Amino acid sequence: MKSRPNIRNRYVLIADLILVIVSVLGSYVLRLELGAAFSFYLPSAYWMIGTALVIKPLVYYYFRLYRRMWIYASVQELKLIVAAVSTASVVLSVVMVSFFNLGLFFGFPRSVLIIDWLVSLGLVGGLRFTIRLLSENATQQAFSPSAKTKKALIIGAGDAGALVVRELQKNPQVNLIPIGFLDDNPVKMKQQIHGIPVIGSLSDLAKVLDNRRVDEVIIAIPSAPGKVIRMVSDICRLKAVHFRTMPGIYELLGGKVSVNRLREVDITDLLRREPIRLMDEQIGRTISNRVVLVTGAGGSIGAELCRQLARWSPAELILLGHGENSIFEAYLELQDRFPSLSLKAVIADIRDKDRLARVFQAYRPQVVFHAAAHKHVPLMESNIEEAVTNNVEGTRNLVQAAIASDVDRLVMISTDKAIRPANVMGASKRLAEMTVLDAAERYGKDFSVVRFGNVLGSRGSVVPLFKRQIARGGPITITHPDMKRYFMTIPEAVYLVLQAATMGHGGETYVLNMGEQIRILDLAEDLIRLSGLEPGRDIDIIFTGIRPGEKLSEDLWDSGSAFERTPHPDIYQLRGNEDMRGEVLQKSIDEIINLAKDGDFSAVLGMMDDLIPGASVRSMPPPEMLSID
Repeated sequence: MKSRPNIRNRYVLIADLILVIVSVLGSYVLRLELGAAFSFYLPSAYWMIGTALVIKPLVYYYFRLYRRMWIYASVQELKLIVAAVSTASVVLSVVMVSFFNLGLFFGFPRSVLIIDWLVSLGLVGGLRFTIRLLSENATQQAFSPSAKTKKALIIGAGDAGALVVRELQKNPQVNLIPIGFLDDNPVKMKQQIHGIPVIGSLSDLAKVLDNRRVDEVIIAIPSAPGKVIRMVSDICRLKAVHFRTMPGIYELLGGKVSVNRLREVDITDLLRREPIRLMDEQIGRTISNRVVLVTGAGGSIGAELCRQLARWSPAELILLGHGENSIFEAYLELQDRFPSLSLKAVIADIRDKDRLARVFQAYRPQVVFHAAAHKHVPLMESNIEEAVTNNVEGTRNLVQAAIASDVDRLVMISTDKAIRPANVMGASKRLAEMTVLDAAERYGKDFSVVRFGNVLGSRGSVVPLFKRQIARGGPITITHPDMKRYFMTIPEAVYLVLQAATMGHGGETYVLNMGEQIRILDLAEDLIRLSGLEPGRDIDIIFTGIRPGEKLSEDLWDSGSAFERTPHPDIYQLRGNEDMRGEVLQKSIDEIINLAKDGDFSAVLGMMDDLIPGASVRSMPPPEMLSID
């Protein structure tokens, strides 16, 4: 297939010089017609041509009209052309009127300046958009659809759908031709976008797949809730039609809609909620032009935090973590996506108090997001010292370093397992919460806690475990058919964390609205179907029985705590927190840390139960390594 024609900008410059002469002479002809009057004013036309040949190319160069790929010209380029031509005409007018007043020539019809401006707009814009038309025509001639060319149906006739269609049309090597849109907006029905008709609503999907040849369905609605994705995927699966989707709106933050972002539908798409996006300007005020530090920046939550923080243009973004490989990968990704952003990669363990203090003194962060933690529940049951020293002592070290370097705002990311904890991980996170909130109260600092449940796709979540079980042919093991958990996608959870970070004045505990709890059985069945298999036929599901002390469902706050709404409908603030504070808390944490380091784990569990309201860590048997957290 032949490549797109690429007309070099030096040829465009030569064409512009010719068009300058044509425009000026044409303006005089339009104003005076050919005759005695034209001959009388011709000397001024020569002056105008000479002046325009100098001024217009320089102004066009200033507006970068010679640094554009005009085969991709769009409305933005049209605006640029209008601005450049108008500026050039104003400068030309000032110079020509000055020359006339100096007596360099006699007889100058000033109306030709306006005519020249209009003619130049048509000629300069026409030249450049002709290049684009020739390019598209050449592309269409070079590509002739064959029987092997696949046909795509686009779900969603909005901005994302239009961009997907445009890219498919401009890139025939994708071998995918759009044949129509489905959209529920009645105003769009029977309309055309880029020549592609809207042929029905989403409810017509099954009928369209029966009556037309469709090789692939593309879901191009980044804001589509999970029920829409599920409906489309179920129908496509029944009709044996391949389907892909555009990432959700939170995944696209800081990125752009394009064909390259299309991917297979995964479990996170089926659990999407309709996005509620408020207070973006407050996030901007909190993050923009500030030095921001993220702990645990190589983890799933920390890395997504960095991605979303980067789009708000912080003065500097510091990625702090213990794992050099994950930090390096996160650094490379951010450097590639945000080349102008000042990035620093810091390898440090939050348990190293002196190292942490030096980092804070060197970089002087103004905003800190604390995502570093050991969070794997079964592993922490058999590694109690690590849970205490990392989650509790590490958090205290971070808080002390933040206070010493006068950090403006600190947000700790916590978990629903800190509520009435039945395991070491949850208890250690609750003690870390107490440390942050106590510092906020004692020092009057804007330190807060954001608490949420399971996030899909994070390290150690149940989804990778189920995928491994499916990959080896099953069975999937679940403790109980009614087991439920809260789930949220990583990008959505992080976006809400940023929203919550803008609200507090210090000492607040925020809880994210996790939606409805999801049955683990439903989650497993969805994963099996997304793998192209059927539950019970291709992959068996086995129920192993609920373990002692295991909860069928989860809580997001203590039964004695009240909560109230915040300005954001998906974020709540807890009230009535009676956690320990002050010197008593500090001495207790010192004691727990010393007991953990001495290996007296029975005493550690006992103190956790004594310090944390509703805790039952000591009486719970250790969970199995592959249990659902």
